[in-house]
Amino acid sequence: MPFHTGQFGLLLAATAALFYLAGAGRPRVRRTILLTASYLFYASWNPAFLPLLWALTAIDYAAARWLEVRRERWALIASLGANLAFLAFFKYYNFGASIAAQLLGRPASAFALDIVLPLGISFHTFQSISYVVDVYRGRQRAVTNVLDYALFIAFFPQLVAGPIVRAREFFGDLLPWRVPTREEMARGAFLCVLGLTKKMALADNFARVSDAYFAELPSGLLTAWGGAAAFGLQIYFDFSGYTDMAIGMAKLFGFHFPENFRRPYLATSITDFWRRWHISLSSWLRDYLYIPLGGNRGSRLATYRNLMLTMLLGGLWHGASWTFVLWGGYHGALLAGERALGMGSAASQSILRAAPTFLLVTLGWVLFRAPDAATAGRVFKEMFAGEAGTWPWNAWQTGLALAGAAAWITEERSGWVERLSLSPGWRYSAALTGLLLVLEMFGVTDTMVPFVYFQF
Repeated sequence: MPFHTGQFGLLLAATAALFYLAGAGRPRVRRTILLTASYLFYASWNPAFLPLLWALTAIDYAAARWLEVRRERWALIASLGANLAFLAFFKYYNFGASIAAQLLGRPASAFALDIVLPLGISFHTFQSISYVVDVYRGRQRAVTNVLDYALFIAFFPQLVAGPIVRAREFFGDLLPWRVPTREEMARGAFLCVLGLTKKMALADNFARVSDAYFAELPSGLLTAWGGAAAFGLQIYFDFSGYTDMAIGMAKLFGFHFPENFRRPYLATSITDFWRRWHISLSSWLRDYLYIPLGGNRGSRLATYRNLMLTMLLGGLWHGASWTFVLWGGYHGALLAGERALGMGSAASQSILRAAPTFLLVTLGWVLFRAPDAATAGRVFKEMFAGEAGTWPWNAWQTGLALAGAAAWITEERSGWVERLSLSPGWRYSAALTGLLLVLEMFGVTDTMVPFVYFQF
């Protein structure tokens, strides 16, 4: 039940109607409505995995309650072990099995199993781990009501692809819940339409270019750069569009999710890029992996090692293949290089720094998008040693890209999206109408293009 379907629209409308009909004085009924809707949303993909979600919820709930009373490491290890074991089996078993088969001289599929990846397992696993670790560290009180904790794990706006919400943020809204203000409701509705427009009018159109390029791999330098850049725009508008919808829907129910994207293609370094791209994952990796590894508290070499390990594991988190490992290693090497050269902390917004950063990020997207390392190698060869070729975008796709870039450069400087909900009604209505017009004119409706991050 993707966000950009009528079926999901009906679920959202029905949930909101029941939620507010329950009244502000009935918090338990409201939370039960949200939890029921979340489980219906999850079950619409594959109801067979509901017991898995319930089991992980029960394990982490019990572990946190125990850790608050007796801070014993075994309870933490049991919780982490359960989450990582499920994640390792469903997401990484076949990858590990193919490596083992190759080492033993067997066919790559010799030990493979027919495994279906549970919905959102990478995201709710990280969310659970952060909660239990924070309780163990004494930074978070254990939740006493199991249904409240179940809602934290399964809340449908961000269950599939985040943002990864910390417990203090979620329960800070849930427990002392208040009715959203008019401005919050207006901003939530606008973000939902904005995200839908990003997805269907921008991401899905660039998906046509990138999918065609990586399926056929036509020769040509311009063709290769155009295909890679198309995927870079696809994944940005796709994922940030999903996040806008998730944050917007959360606002409609009185929750305030953290920002997950901050115009990342205007970054002036790779370090700056990771402060702007998938912020909830970047901060999670920093707090629960990079800093525990030692962060930058040791020698320079130790810092470079910690950066590389963090990004390698971050790449592997995205998918079980060598291309994701290479993608993580590529960004780890760039981050370490910037640290060594003292470049990462620069705050200059000069286009002279943003342009090369965008090109470096685009090269990385080749590894992210290519089905295997050999394909990525062929694309790199064309990008740097191919004939001229032809630009794969048509005129209106180029126009959409330029219009999107202008809008987000303006947003970077003025923050017009943030201020729009406070604007006069005519201005808000005009902006909303403009988005709907773009969606009507350019939205891809003949095919259902899945969200990129739904596969993770």
